[in-house]
Amino acid sequence: MLKVLNSGIRFFLKAHEVSVVEYPRNTKMLLGSLLGAIAAILQSAGLIGGFGYVFSMMATGPIVLSTVISVQFGLLTYVVTAILLLIIQPSEVLVFLFTTGLLGVALGLGFKWSRRKISVTLTGGLALSAGILLLLLIFHFPVLGPSFSRDVNATTILAIEGFSIVYSWIWMSVSIAGIRQINKRVMSKILLEKSESN
Repeated sequence: MLKVLNSGIRFFLKAHEVSVVEYPRNTKMLLGSLLGAIAAILQSAGLIGGFGYVFSMMATGPIVLSTVISVQFGLLTYVVTAILLLIIQPSEVLVFLFTTGLLGVALGLGFKWSRRKISVTLTGGLALSAGILLLLLIFHFPVLGPSFSRDVNATTILAIEGFSIVYSWIWMSVSIAGIRQINKRVMSKILLEKSESN
């Protein structure tokens, strides 16, 4: 048990080593637009219900990626996605702005500003829990279902915090794996193009 706990602590204290190839401005704009459209399509799938919610949760991914590529374009992608949702699925705009989208931006900023996995996880978790609480307390939006929305107490807030940190950790891990794969493919493509030109 102690061994598992020690390895878990070491995992969180390790550096995440996430870095992205520097793209030209036009490429960033193109990627931001494409990722925003993908995020909007994924988020709007939540209306289907059932399996659609799985796709809806995946809307965080494109926002993380665009924010890691560039903070400026990440924020623009976040706004573009919200505008697209306003057109195609208005009922999902608040959910995106305060949960999936906000988590994506927070994780992206965490990757840019800190080298530690624990910092990235906490940044995402705190942003997500703040977004959920804003939806519940300010907008009275039943994001957790009607029973939770009516009775927000200290236990509910602690449960939201715990869930948000675990969920943020999952997305942090998925993002690291995804960005590594993308970097591998981009770098192998660059090396291939260089060898072909020589």
